[in-house]
Amino acid sequence: MDYKHAGVDIEAGYRSVELIKKHVQGTMRPEVLTNLGGFSGAFSMGAFKNMEKPTLVSGTDGVGTKLKLAFLMDRHNTVGIDCVAMCVNDIACAGGEPLFFLDYIACGKNYPDKIEAIVSGVAEGCRQAGAALIGGETAEMPGFYPQDEYDLAGFAVGVVDEKDIITGKTVKKGDVLLGLASSGVHSNGFSLIRKIFKVDRETLAVYYEELGRTLGEALLVPTKIYVKALRGIKEAGVAIKSCSHITGGGFYENVPRMLPDGIQAVIQKNSYETPAIFHLIAKAGDVNEQMMYNTYNMGIGMVLAVDAADADKAVAAVKAAGETAYIIGEAAEGEKGVRLC
Repeated sequence: MDYKHAGVDIEAGYRSVELIKKHVQGTMRPEVLTNLGGFSGAFSMGAFKNMEKPTLVSGTDGVGTKLKLAFLMDRHNTVGIDCVAMCVNDIACAGGEPLFFLDYIACGKNYPDKIEAIVSGVAEGCRQAGAALIGGETAEMPGFYPQDEYDLAGFAVGVVDEKDIITGKTVKKGDVLLGLASSGVHSNGFSLIRKIFKVDRETLAVYYEELGRTLGEALLVPTKIYVKALRGIKEAGVAIKSCSHITGGGFYENVPRMLPDGIQAVIQKNSYETPAIFHLIAKAGDVNEQMMYNTYNMGIGMVLAVDAADADKAVAAVKAAGETAYIIGEAAEGEKGVRLC
């Protein structure tokens, strides 16, 4: 009896590491001091010594049950982008620049080609965020996960000068709310989706005219990474007063987190076009509007508050960064919360 007969293939692990090296290498930053394969990753903070008070910010998250679709469709090269996005967007919300990322893949059986596909997505997400993929772990756990399934999570660290941390404390009546367009459902609300649709290969392969693709393709579109867009706003000289990443809990849970007491967000639902995937989910599942906005991003992946005088400049900066921004509302006096009109 040996470890391989117990279900853990060490040689497959070695093969996986060799396959992912080329993807990891493309994410490197000059501050990275270690090579892939060590026991830890080292990252120099020397480049940030000129900050008045360099402050580390961190984020950790996973992809959730969206992975079930990847299993059924046998497509594994985009969920890594989701994993990175869920972490680095939270860092960007605090005004931070993502520096490095580590992933964790737990699987029932190590299939090197599948691991490579997953990590290629992680590396692509890191490239979009400007973060280095400095390490990770692939844990083969037979008997704990089914052979063809895995879980994927990650952890990111960024830096921001203390004086530049986005806190929301200065948001006032009349400030403009910007919405950054999402790419679709992103990585939240899939447990509800799996209740609404019979999530099997046949259902996911159905083509919908209004989506312009199959249901599975529409749902598997990776989460937008907003790091470049927020950096562009800052470089344009616009101060982001507060920021909310619209994830699980939708508008009703996430928008109030960006507001000080005595201020509410007034958002105009018709200020942007809601993507067709959300209309399809609501219709197929008979989900009422409030629940949709309490579960999904509804086409807005991030909400920002800026001074009214800076709104047009911020929209232009987002466009220059390759993303789309809408003026979706304003801050008003009232009980902290969000009002959708």
